[in-house]
Amino acid sequence: MSAERIVRIVAGSFILLSLALGVTGSPVFHSSYWLWFTAFVGFNLLQSGFSQFCPLEMILKKLGIKSGCSSC
Repeated sequence: MSAERIVRIVAGSFILLSLALGVTGSPVFHSSYWLWFTAFVGFNLLQSGFSQFCPLEMILKKLGIKSGCSSC
């Protein structure tokens, strides 16, 4: 599995989990402050799309996970 794919899976999981914990209609509602975490993940995805800088991707590369580009 490539680093980019892992980043997408982790980001999607974080967003779904924080929405489940932050939306009042959810059966696992904890606090609406979890929506700030959702915004943080969304902002990080947005800025990484423009700047090509993603902290999780850097960590995964240091752990030896390869990039998914076809020219590698």
